[in-house]
Amino acid sequence: MTIEELNQIKKQHEELVMVRKVVKEKGEELAANTKYRKQILVCGGTGCTSSGSKKVLKALEENLKKYGLEDEILVVRTGCFGLCSLGPIMIVYPEGYFYAQTTPEGVKRIVKEHLRDGVVCRDLLYQETVIDDNTIISLNETNFYKKQLRIALRNCGVIDPENIEEYIAVDGYQALAKALTTMTPDEVIQEVLDSGLRGRGGGGFPTGRKWMFAKASPGDIKYVCCNADEGDPGAFMDRSILEGDPQCIIEAMTIAGYAIGACRGFVYVRAEYPIAVQRLQIALEQAREYGFLGKNILGTGFDFDIEIRLGAGAFVCGEETALMTSIEGNRGEPRPRPPFPAVKGLFEKPTVLNNVETYANIAQIILKGSKWYASMGTETSKGTKVFALGGKITNVGLVEVPMGTTLREIIEEIGGGIPNAKKFKAAQTGGPSGGCIPAEHIDTPIDYDSLLAIGSMMGSGGMIILDEDSCMVDIAKFYLEFTVDESCGKCTPCRVGTRRLLQYLDKITQGKGEAGDIEKIEELAQHMQKSSLCALGQTAPNPILSTLKFFRQEYVDHIHNKTCSAGVCKSLIKYEIIPDKCKGCTLCARNCPASAITGTVRQPHVIDTDKCIKCGVCMSNCKFGAIHTV
Repeated sequence: MTIEELNQIKKQHEELVMVRKVVKEKGEELAANTKYRKQILVCGGTGCTSSGSKKVLKALEENLKKYGLEDEILVVRTGCFGLCSLGPIMIVYPEGYFYAQTTPEGVKRIVKEHLRDGVVCRDLLYQETVIDDNTIISLNETNFYKKQLRIALRNCGVIDPENIEEYIAVDGYQALAKALTTMTPDEVIQEVLDSGLRGRGGGGFPTGRKWMFAKASPGDIKYVCCNADEGDPGAFMDRSILEGDPQCIIEAMTIAGYAIGACRGFVYVRAEYPIAVQRLQIALEQAREYGFLGKNILGTGFDFDIEIRLGAGAFVCGEETALMTSIEGNRGEPRPRPPFPAVKGLFEKPTVLNNVETYANIAQIILKGSKWYASMGTETSKGTKVFALGGKITNVGLVEVPMGTTLREIIEEIGGGIPNAKKFKAAQTGGPSGGCIPAEHIDTPIDYDSLLAIGSMMGSGGMIILDEDSCMVDIAKFYLEFTVDESCGKCTPCRVGTRRLLQYLDKITQGKGEAGDIEKIEELAQHMQKSSLCALGQTAPNPILSTLKFFRQEYVDHIHNKTCSAGVCKSLIKYEIIPDKCKGCTLCARNCPASAITGTVRQPHVIDTDKCIKCGVCMSNCKFGAIHTV
């Protein structure tokens, strides 16, 4: 592959892909220059696949063939669009009409009425895009997308991730060509350094500085590694990028290899991501076929290739030295630092390790320049950040916003607010290593330093929204249970400390907490932070400490008052029937699995608290709001 051939492929395919990036009049103008009257993009990410997008694709192909439209309608299976709660998602271009929660039955109507007859199926569209009888807006104009700025996710939901030519059409491998032919390795590193890009895997270490250290380290053999293990509960950013735009990771790792003097790279990806692994394998094969991996890349004399290593789902392998130990074929356990991987990493050679999202920014920085990237974000946190938005939020999905965007903007505007008119209580960021941001700090700008200042952290990007029905002691217990299971056991502070902390929380949530337990938890947490071998143990107490900081009264209530205000901890609640509201319908008694409810028809019933197993079935079945927790 030469640079001339690269540009020729780009020219041949860019109009086809550009139709998907614009809508309305300009999109129709571009569509007129291609062989396809319309293009249909169907999400093929894990979320929509689990919702039935394969059945939607099959129905689409069958019905297009039925009406003789298969040659004039292009069907593309893409990566994640972001609005995961609305899957399966299907978008029709050039108009940009957005069909949500699509079914095979709905597809039959869409093909017949919309694609054949030109009448949009308004009732099947995402209703936020239907403004009135005459106006339908595109997905980009909805509240979910308005404040987003997609750099790492720029091609997800836009291109076919299994077609390298579509990646080339959206400037793919132009950054690699620029780096190899017009920049020295030092200039590449300086550009990344000047951009202010910090590692998106959690620690936030400056990416350019890490590359600089690796280049300066002596050695004929060096490595480039990509952390695609992504073990945080609720996080799926890296998975979505690999599923929707795998070539951008290959291009970025190749640029990193050129910058530090490495000729071999490894992507460490969890085996539980089958779609991501499959698409990455296809992307690697195509990259080699087109000459972007292998020998003499773009005729420059630079050699580089990449291999995949599958992880077994160990959270500790998100730690860089444990990840490298696993790639080497050993049990994934962390090593003492220093020496750091940039000096002595994989196979004891200088190694650069970044996560998927970090690499997803590299090509754009090289192509558009460090000043462009540094113009976004805050003084110390440049660029954008991808978050997996989940929990008690209307718009569950994947979002990318400029650093410095407030938590309020993410929750209320992009996320659509808390469902069922519930109150926002907290946002958990950083996964098991992070903390909770309470409602009083909802206007906190989301960047590295602001989150650390209030006892949380950016982490890899999971953001779990909690409402008034969440018990913060139970939340801390959930994350601690996770770290106990995932501790490798190599160091005593983590192996023993996490279990001891969990014992305290178990005791507290069971109503057996004692005076002094909180102080003992805080003392143990401090010891773990100072003496654990790696970040897993050092940060394991964070969810407890942050909830103690902002929700200490809930711990006090659990210990001294034996109550759980959220009604989550079963040992601390009991169900009671309000006589004035009970109609004696007997529905609660008939559904109680423990036969704990007695009473006669049309008379108030009573719950026997000794028999009650606190399953909550009675409350969920009561149509009169006569049952509550006390």
